[in-house]
Amino acid sequence: MTYKSLPLVAFKPDLRSAKGAQIQRGFIVRLLRVITLVILDAVSLVLAWRLAIYFGTPIQSPWTQEVSFLLLNVTVGLTIFITSGLYKAGTNRRNYTRVIKAISLSSILLLLIGFLYAPEVYVSRSIFLLSWLLSVIFTCASRFIFDTSTKLLRNQGAVRHAIFLITDLEEQQEQVNLIEKENCYIVQGVADSSCLDLANREQTLQYLRELGVVEAFVSWSSIKDRLYICWHFYTAGITIRILPNKRELYHPKSQVWMLGDLPCLTIPAPIVAGTDFWLKRIFDLVCSTILLIAFSPLYISIALLIKLDSPGPIFFKQDRVGLHSKKFKIWKFRTMVTNAEKLQAALEAKNEIKDGVLFKLKDDPRITKVGKFLRRYSLDELPQLFNVVLGEMSLVGPRPLPLRDVERFKTMHFIRQEVLPGITGLWQVSGRSDIDNFEEGVRLDITYIENWSVWLDLKILFKTVGVVFNKTGAY
Repeated sequence: MTYKSLPLVAFKPDLRSAKGAQIQRGFIVRLLRVITLVILDAVSLVLAWRLAIYFGTPIQSPWTQEVSFLLLNVTVGLTIFITSGLYKAGTNRRNYTRVIKAISLSSILLLLIGFLYAPEVYVSRSIFLLSWLLSVIFTCASRFIFDTSTKLLRNQGAVRHAIFLITDLEEQQEQVNLIEKENCYIVQGVADSSCLDLANREQTLQYLRELGVVEAFVSWSSIKDRLYICWHFYTAGITIRILPNKRELYHPKSQVWMLGDLPCLTIPAPIVAGTDFWLKRIFDLVCSTILLIAFSPLYISIALLIKLDSPGPIFFKQDRVGLHSKKFKIWKFRTMVTNAEKLQAALEAKNEIKDGVLFKLKDDPRITKVGKFLRRYSLDELPQLFNVVLGEMSLVGPRPLPLRDVERFKTMHFIRQEVLPGITGLWQVSGRSDIDNFEEGVRLDITYIENWSVWLDLKILFKTVGVVFNKTGAY
């Protein structure tokens, strides 16, 4: 079989990995803003409580005399503020209705705590009501002063976020005007969609990093390879804000964010770029090493069964197409006769995959007796833990396919080759071999890439255990 050339690129890491650990652009400024707001809120709550005690009905009570009750008051208040989203960026910190609701909820919780856990301790009603009223006044006033000061500084050109706009030429001026109306950005530059082409992409991201760009505004219509672009900005530590067109589309990692009256889709950058992916790689390495040691008696038992069942080697090694279309040898326990690959040509007419990209045959005559048992419980896949240790595979990811299958790919299918292949994946826990349409399988792989997180990997691993024991779709 001749091997057609695949779209190979120079070696680079998994699409989801960063080139190095980088703190999210603008994180320090955002952190300082949050710390300032927390301090202002805490001072407001303390001042309100002290003045309420001073002007309220005097009463001898630990609520008014002990510092621990004051700390409880502040802690409950700040916790409610955090859970109410009052420290998030944008209009959240200026949502005074939500501030009043948070303070009211905090006061109610303090009453419940006092009633349930210290019923013998009293606080006068006038102190309680004054504390609530003064907390509302002081907190709203301090936040108003903070916002007014921020606006004055921004009018002087300070405390602004450095951004870069990427959009089509005919939309550039309109979108620049829209961004400048927000009065919190400095437009460091504008470029058309060609800067995101494959040939220019890395140079563009490097240029944005050198400019110190915090956020990139990109019109949705100017992004050709959406999934690639979103991951590239994400791993560069640059927040991407997508300006929608009339045919607004949704990306799984995006959040709705308002630019004036226009809703935009935002894909926020992580605080430290690349940490989640390297956590995945460390998890892969540690778990695969532990499993190899734990399963060593099982490996020996399977090896003996294979030798007794049919002549040939214990392991089956096959060329598979992995990360960035690079070939590697995948390890499996042999489940077929030794000349299985030569016999496949004669069986192509019986292929049960509708579009013919993959080759699947339920009652494949090439499978040995022991091989059927191994496949039923996916035990033939166990040697791929060696591939994980070597860094060629991950525990979870799109399955690496043989050359014969990849040769039949369409251009859109190659996105699955931009991430590390896995022993199991979303495709495998959503039907395994029962999925008889390659496009459906690719859709599941792309869904996995778009929504990937360490938590998703863990859920797939747990589901895999159930699928294996239930023998779902295995043959």
